[in-house]
Amino acid sequence: MKTAIIYGVTGQDGSYLSELLLSKQYTVYGITRRSSLPNTTRINHLLTQKQFHLIQGDVTDFGSIYRLLNEVQPDEVYNLAAQSHVGTSFEQPSLTWNVTGQGCMNILEVIRQMGNRPRFYQASSSEMFGDQYNLDNNREKYQDEKTTFAPQSPYAISKLAAHHSVALYRRSYDLFACGGILFNHESERRGERFVTRKISRYVADLHWATQTGRSIPKLKLGNLAAKRDWGHAEDYVKAMWLMLQYDEPMDFVIATGKTYSVEECVKEAFQCININEYTDYIEIDPELKRPSEVPYLRGLSHKAKRRLDWEPKIDFKGLVKRMVQYDIQSCNRCNKGHGCTK
Repeated sequence: MKTAIIYGVTGQDGSYLSELLLSKQYTVYGITRRSSLPNTTRINHLLTQKQFHLIQGDVTDFGSIYRLLNEVQPDEVYNLAAQSHVGTSFEQPSLTWNVTGQGCMNILEVIRQMGNRPRFYQASSSEMFGDQYNLDNNREKYQDEKTTFAPQSPYAISKLAAHHSVALYRRSYDLFACGGILFNHESERRGERFVTRKISRYVADLHWATQTGRSIPKLKLGNLAAKRDWGHAEDYVKAMWLMLQYDEPMDFVIATGKTYSVEECVKEAFQCININEYTDYIEIDPELKRPSEVPYLRGLSHKAKRRLDWEPKIDFKGLVKRMVQYDIQSCNRCNKGHGCTK
């Protein structure tokens, strides 16, 4: 039986990864930041399982990482901890760096000093590729493991530093360390500040408002033209696990290979409640536009298919449908069918 440590266990990816590892009979130590009001909503259903242990810790605290890894002696360590909202990274660049960049280096250094070194997974991001749209005037370009990085936000810069740290420690100290360059992956567990979940929750609220004859404020969005390669997080955590089961450590791009605009996401979500004319419900808010925007991202995960036998199972339409249906049902369950806007 294997043992794994997951930093960032309370997030979307951490919850799905925990479920996957537990299904494979792992003992899982999930690490969450010290907080007076810890948010365990996504993992509450796991807290009663004997093989799941929730522990307070912090990737910015080298001492706590050292003590935990040497006490648990895990087979695998997954670093999903980050300040993961791109917009927030412009407002809090130092915090973003300390958690997202330096945090990864702290874990790598502890592993380097261990006698029995665990395999290490670092959650890298497609945001590291940045503005490929204007980089070489190829406006239908895809990104893979050989694409040049051009980060456009404090978040992307921090992720890129962590990604390069993984390669450095792998090359210099022979660590089994992998970077998963994951493109946008969403789910019904996505945080409500992210645009896909913001859209699905609004559509769910609109659905119930329509049922009761109420009106609700418009949905405020930023750049509708931004295009992303969107997949489902449940598929993507499987790729994380597969990387650490492979014969040799390397980096992989994980993506669907298809790209859709924010406006296409809006359209698909509204169609889930049989509304085709959605423009009257949308308001463009300049305050929601980022200081530096990445207009287009599309990944190519042929390497993951060839070496890991990985490919996504849930397509874009299925993703949006699952998110909207979940939010509609959530509104119903919490007895706010008149408009659940929590």
